[in-house]
Amino acid sequence: MPHLGIRNALLTLIALTALVFALLWALSVRRARSTSGDGTLRPSALELGIGFVVAFFDTLGIGSFATTTTLLKTFGIVPDENLPGTILVGLSLPAAAQGLIFLTIVNADATLLMCVMVATVLGGWLGARVVTSLPRRPIQVGMGIGLLLAATFMTMSTLGVFPSGGTAIGLPTTRLVIASTGAFVFGGLLMIGIGNFAPCLILLTMLGLDPHAAFPVIMGASAVVAMVGSMTFIRKARYSPRPAIALTLAGIPAVLVAAFLVKSLPLLVLRWAVVGVVTYAAGMMLRSAARPGASPVVIVTPPVATET
Repeated sequence: MPHLGIRNALLTLIALTALVFALLWALSVRRARSTSGDGTLRPSALELGIGFVVAFFDTLGIGSFATTTTLLKTFGIVPDENLPGTILVGLSLPAAAQGLIFLTIVNADATLLMCVMVATVLGGWLGARVVTSLPRRPIQVGMGIGLLLAATFMTMSTLGVFPSGGTAIGLPTTRLVIASTGAFVFGGLLMIGIGNFAPCLILLTMLGLDPHAAFPVIMGASAVVAMVGSMTFIRKARYSPRPAIALTLAGIPAVLVAAFLVKSLPLLVLRWAVVGVVTYAAGMMLRSAARPGASPVVIVTPPVATET
């Protein structure tokens, strides 16, 4: 199949996966709404604001998993054990929008796209099955470590110590196998809160890929693995519906605004601020995990209007 045909097939795959995911999630939300009966699935302004901010800056390269974890943890919106599922479910469709946009407007090798996407999805599928069976404390530890790693990667990026990469838009066979193996591992780790954007970007640029060509590869793989992994979290009810709805409703327009209207911003000060708050959130998460006999997290529920 010509490379253009492969890329079109991947675009179709993202779109079809998004359709299946949206239908599955809609059925789950309908069941949850029928049991709530008090309008609690209507997102609050705070939750919608978080969704817009994290998706907007994710599209501009800040990343979303660590920042979303930090905000949801800080405001006590989601129980710790539901954080991975809530973030994955809520940001899946915004990630799909990013994947479709960047696969369309940025040139990248179709074979590399396909191999990295398949490997990431396989890793994510396996990782989701493991994470949804874990109790709260291992998830807290995993997410705490993930936040510390995210802060480290953000610091490296801000200081410009990432490898600069090469000029290639594709990789030879040996390097392609290395990239696919790494993508499998990163896809699995994503399910517990260790974002895959920074480590995947580092790996691909170390292998000689042009960073601009790496962007659609990572975005496309992230979109599909988030949706595939989310289906497991939905099926096992390991997520919080209302904040997930907020992340999606606000996240999709944020992606469109960032990609087509804003496109770029001076983000240096923001990056350092994010490093600080993510590090603080990592400490909170690990402290929660280390607390013996910790009581369940108290969920702060903003006032919502009752549906009629």
